Amino acid sequence: MALRGLYSGGGEIISASCVMADCCPGDVSAATGGKRVQFGTRFLKDPSRVFHHNAWDNVEWSEEQEEAAERRVRENSAQRVPPEKQVDYEVNAHEYWNNFYKIHENGFFKDRHWLFTEFPELTPRHNQSNLKSLLLKDSGHEIIEHRGCGLIVSNTQEQQKTSSHSLNHKEQKHPIDEATQNLCHLDINTDGFPGSSATYRILEVGCGVGNTVFPILHTNNDPGLFVYCCDFSATAIDLVQTNSEYDPSRCFAFVHDLCDEDKSYPMPKESLDIIILIFVLSSIVPDKMQNAVSRLSYLLKPGGMILLRDYGRYDMAQLRFKTGRCLSENFYVRGDGTRVYFFTQDELDTLFTTAGLEKVQNMVDHRLQVNRGKQLTMYRVWIQCKYRKPFSPNTG
Repeated sequence: MALRGLYSGGGEIISASCVMADCCPGDVSAATGGKRVQFGTRFLKDPSRVFHHNAWDNVEWSEEQEEAAERRVRENSAQRVPPEKQVDYEVNAHEYWNNFYKIHENGFFKDRHWLFTEFPELTPRHNQSNLKSLLLKDSGHEIIEHRGCGLIVSNTQEQQKTSSHSLNHKEQKHPIDEATQNLCHLDINTDGFPGSSATYRILEVGCGVGNTVFPILHTNNDPGLFVYCCDFSATAIDLVQTNSEYDPSRCFAFVHDLCDEDKSYPMPKESLDIIILIFVLSSIVPDKMQNAVSRLSYLLKPGGMILLRDYGRYDMAQLRFKTGRCLSENFYVRGDGTRVYFFTQDELDTLFTTAGLEKVQNMVDHRLQVNRGKQLTMYRVWIQCKYRKPFSPNTG
């Protein structure tokens, strides 16, 4: 099939529903009760049925298609944006995003309800069972019960020892004691910042107008949940804070530059359970990505995770860029002045592991989206990752 789509590489938006890859990454079917089928489950076996659904999963590219994509990237990367313009796009990046949200307000992106299928870590009380399994894995001990910061632990190899024997060896700590202490200290001296009393804390970086935050608050009714959200654009944060669904008792929105190493986040180190990066890391200069990820890793609790979904190499949006829009290798500027990078799995793995995180998931979503009305096909390449902060202080 031809590589053609609904996006003009110069940045002109022809179809706002799919351009920024922020639309639902799957199809909704009556057969599933109106719920979106998780990606990776709908396969195009008969090419004649391509327009029977809105999207197809794990679409294999032919060698010819791969070669055509490589050739197209070489062509649209041959002419680079002049250095003085590149400086402008970097220095005034916040203004370009402010203008974007002033124009589109909250009418551009759709709410990301698909997050709970792809990232169940965002659902209520997921952290309870996840904490137990992680501690079991790292310590080899059985956790009988978890009450807040208190852990009742049973070492299966020592269950036959008597209570008096245990009392005579009080100075001998269980291997899990250190992990328990690490968990307990997270809630010490945490007063004085938003969400300090929460038991499960989520931060979304690059929140836009709240298309992730508000679905999380709707879906996750955990009374211990607190959601932080930040964006480069003050206009976007204004739209979040003035939304009728914004609840300061459960959420804190703030302006923050992911690349600003001199400005601290409003929460202390090792205080977050989840950090969400949805099509945001790709918007910053490549040589600033590592420091940004490392600073985020610093905020995670042991066992906490970064959840990412972003653009993959040779995505339709990359192939549709016109010559003269390339800033550096695989890094482009759209017609509205916003920028985008296209990742490989290895690049993301290096970013996260260098920051001291361990891989839980790193997969490519090769998607064929279709516009049935216009009979158009759109080849999308997205990467989805989950990286966890280890419990062991030697590796975390």
